Amino acid sequence: MLRFAVYQNGKPARTADLAGAYLVGSDGVPVRADIEFKGGEIICNKRTAGPAGLALLWPVGNSGRMIIETTRLPERDKPYNLHVELLRGRLMRIAQKREDWGLHDFEGTEDINAQIDKARNHLVSALTANSPADAAAAAEQGLSVGLLAAEGLTAFHAQIFLNRRRQVGGFPKRLFGCVVDLDRNDAAYQKHLLEGFEYISIPFNWRQIEAREKEFNWEKIDRWVEWAAKHRVPVRGSSLVCFQERCVPDWLFIWEHDFDAVRDLIYEHIRRIIGRYGQHIQVWEVISGIHAENSFNFNFEQLMELTRMSTAVTRQLAPRSTILVDVITPWGEYYARNQRTIPPLLYAEMIVQSGINFDAFGLQCYFGLGVESMFVRDIFQISAMLDRFAAFGKPLHLTGLQVPSDITEVPKSIWGDRSSVRAGGAWHRDWSEETQRAWLRRVYHIALSKPFVEAITWRGLADGDTVFVPHGGLLRTDATPKPAFGELLAIRKDLAAETKRGSSPANV
Repeated sequence: MLRFAVYQNGKPARTADLAGAYLVGSDGVPVRADIEFKGGEIICNKRTAGPAGLALLWPVGNSGRMIIETTRLPERDKPYNLHVELLRGRLMRIAQKREDWGLHDFEGTEDINAQIDKARNHLVSALTANSPADAAAAAEQGLSVGLLAAEGLTAFHAQIFLNRRRQVGGFPKRLFGCVVDLDRNDAAYQKHLLEGFEYISIPFNWRQIEAREKEFNWEKIDRWVEWAAKHRVPVRGSSLVCFQERCVPDWLFIWEHDFDAVRDLIYEHIRRIIGRYGQHIQVWEVISGIHAENSFNFNFEQLMELTRMSTAVTRQLAPRSTILVDVITPWGEYYARNQRTIPPLLYAEMIVQSGINFDAFGLQCYFGLGVESMFVRDIFQISAMLDRFAAFGKPLHLTGLQVPSDITEVPKSIWGDRSSVRAGGAWHRDWSEETQRAWLRRVYHIALSKPFVEAITWRGLADGDTVFVPHGGLLRTDATPKPAFGELLAIRKDLAAETKRGSSPANV
């Protein structure tokens, strides 16, 4: 059992927000546990042995409310001071990344280093405080300074490597894309697609294509493929195989206990789609998130077999196409509740080591909604997660990014009637159009600074009932642009200008 004492205004806290809370074991893998708040303490009953850390949604000064983690701690009878351990955890991760990024005593980091030292001094004050409440107060001050320092360090590192990538001309030809809404075909929507993006991604939702067995509906996809051909817009096909509930036709569950039958049906589904659209599509996001959304409760070997088969048949039918395997929910919170899934980075490692024939990883990250895996993370954590994919030796495509511009009202959306859904944290301030714009700029710059990142896809262009993250479009429902859309255009314009003239030594 792990226990964490929580304080508020100098006294033991009466409540604690445990939405999104989970325990983290070795290598960042979530572990199963029952977590509750009682008597001023967060009590974590682990189902596995060994040290673990607590990750939870936490308000941190001007940085907002986001998921942050303690260090991994051994069990003991005395409760840990949560505030102190959150600060200790952040300082440990800053030290690790500063070493990884080679930014110790790097010219230009003096102010950031001073902030880190200030946060460390607060930790010392907390550890030598006269009372647990005083320790919590000192740690909260240090945490506020530490998170801002971490973001500053992340932005500094991104700027250095973005300039280097500009200097060597290391950007792919088609870098910016968007997932299209199959139900939208108005002129304003299509105009902004042409203006803002270099490719489109068409979702192949099996549930919509074949709601009834052997009855196919290709009309909406045909319309978008024809539009793209007319306007010479490159096309990606996404989510050919996806076990999320909204993607699986009901009739397929008849075979949920027969792996061989499901595998054969998936095989025919892929052959059918590529046979119809293969000549129009250059990139296939073949299999998406089966490590996390395992509706059929297949075992590890069966999930790996489906990954192998799906990529192999795609390679056979579309040998010149780029083949992606999509990883979703990269922090793997789902694994803490469902052991029939695979931790995301373990899944990525296993498909590389097993020799599965694919070209790149896809990665999806969504933040801002108060549901599992979509609670807010700060940009330091996002950058560190992207870095972990560099170790696999494959290019990385961000196949889905999205945050909201508002969370006060949740439309029906693909989540159904979710009137109880709330904000899943805040980045510096509550979600607004301006916050969305600032987040897009910061995260796109971080992604573009990574030499292994080859494409960035925004999940949905316009708000509406079918948008993945409510209010997550770059356009409003009437197709008028939000500030984030203008920011995207500015980033593209800036990169285009740098590509033409090259970076001067002063910019490096």
